[in-house]
Amino acid sequence: MIRNPIDIASRVSPELTSLIETLINQLETDEPITLGNIHSFIMNEMPNELSETEEMHHFDVAESVVDELDELIEGFGESAAAVDFVSAFASEQLTRVIEEVMNDENRENPPTLTTIKDAILAGLPARLIGEGVMEDDEDDQLLPEIDNLIDRFGPDALAEEYLRYE
Repeated sequence: MIRNPIDIASRVSPELTSLIETLINQLETDEPITLGNIHSFIMNEMPNELSETEEMHHFDVAESVVDELDELIEGFGESAAAVDFVSAFASEQLTRVIEEVMNDENRENPPTLTTIKDAILAGLPARLIGEGVMEDDEDDQLLPEIDNLIDRFGPDALAEEYLRYE
């Protein structure tokens, strides 16, 4: 499976992004989930109530999720990694950690995902909890979340690209 070098996730509708992310998280397989796997699931295994809603979209002016997925398959192939089509954003808690590291006056370079992981391991979440910036139980998922981002985007990816702005 070839990884796509461009930011194709930014071109995918929120509806399809949500569906792909849900399926990636729910399908149990040792192999990476591809666009072909997503298409097959939608066509053959999707619950009836979701299928009926999808069928109605074909009469709608708006593009359906199936049509959008078909266009992605046409452009990138069935073997394209589905995860490449999911935008990634840090959770609210991880965003606070990233912002804290970014705002460090002693920092010369923009922080990478590895920099953020190092800050987590060095106890930054505990300091933020002590300062009241984070709640006591909000730091539990920081390490698995940053590890997931590192696995997906590499250790040298700029952390600020994953900030959640709400």
